[in-house]
Amino acid sequence: MARVVNQPGLGKGFRLAACLGAMALLAIPSMPVVAGVDLPKLEHAKGDKCVDEGGYIRRHHPELLKHHRDETMRKGIRTTKYSLKKCVECHAGSKTGSVAASKEDFCIACHSYAGVKLDCWDCHATKPGKRPSHQAAQPAVPSLMPSNGGSQ
Repeated sequence: MARVVNQPGLGKGFRLAACLGAMALLAIPSMPVVAGVDLPKLEHAKGDKCVDEGGYIRRHHPELLKHHRDETMRKGIRTTKYSLKKCVECHAGSKTGSVAASKEDFCIACHSYAGVKLDCWDCHATKPGKRPSHQAAQPAVPSLMPSNGGSQ
């Protein structure tokens, strides 16, 4: 935080206002307010209750998802509490059915506001019950059999 104490030319009122303004921003731990930019307006989740308190999830979801990923991918421990799949099922938008198809969708709205690039969707589906395109029902290894249309 910038210091504004005892700077020449600044009145006590200005210094007090600057300090109070900085304290007000710090009181909102989940998302900083940017002057002239509205906070994202998000749809309510489909479930009755989130897996944890909302402020905690907003602040810590990157770490929770990474921990869950590590437990699943590296240790084979599969749980659902902080599962990205469960988040998508609950937070997919009513218009797109996705968390990342449009700028109003749950994940994209907040990450765009915060200027954070998402790479989750390189591997994970953005819609409930869908598989990412790289997991479509196609053989993982191209066929080694010669095609019928080639020269013999």
